[in-house]
Amino acid sequence: MVIEIDFNSDEAIYVQLMNQIIMGIATSRLQEGDPLPSVRQLADTVGINMHTVNKAYSLLRQEGFVTIDRRRGAIIAVDVDKIKALEEMKENLLVALAKGCCRNVSRSEVHDLIDEIYDFADAREERRLIAIAKDGTIDENERPEFDRIVSKLADIIQAALAVTYNNTGG
Repeated sequence: MVIEIDFNSDEAIYVQLMNQIIMGIATSRLQEGDPLPSVRQLADTVGINMHTVNKAYSLLRQEGFVTIDRRRGAIIAVDVDKIKALEEMKENLLVALAKGCCRNVSRSEVHDLIDEIYDFADAREERRLIAIAKDGTIDENERPEFDRIVSKLADIIQAALAVTYNNTGG
């Protein structure tokens, strides 16, 4: 998995790192049981402080995306408690939807947005390019399309996270 940090971004480095790992899980580049690089290894590779990586890993563990094992390190372990996950989503969505209602966002527009997010994530070409990238064999001819897809998906998820974050008083 390639981690790219934007050092000029207003977003904290540990948040960028967390979001990229979550994106890796969402796009199946990272799967249940996959090990993440050690704190030291990732810090050296990306060029950031080890404490920053440690903070990201700790928060990912608290949110149920990874487990930390002293021998194996950080391992992708998405929380399998679907009922708990659905309740968390419901809480976050209730606030986001209420805010949308206050701004005259219709039910139809919300459904369209959700459909757009799912359609984008499910499109065959995107999955093919992500699988190629996971294998590390992405062709230079496919790179611009892959980057566009990843960027669009990141923008969609980032917008959804921003709405959720803003609606929870963050």
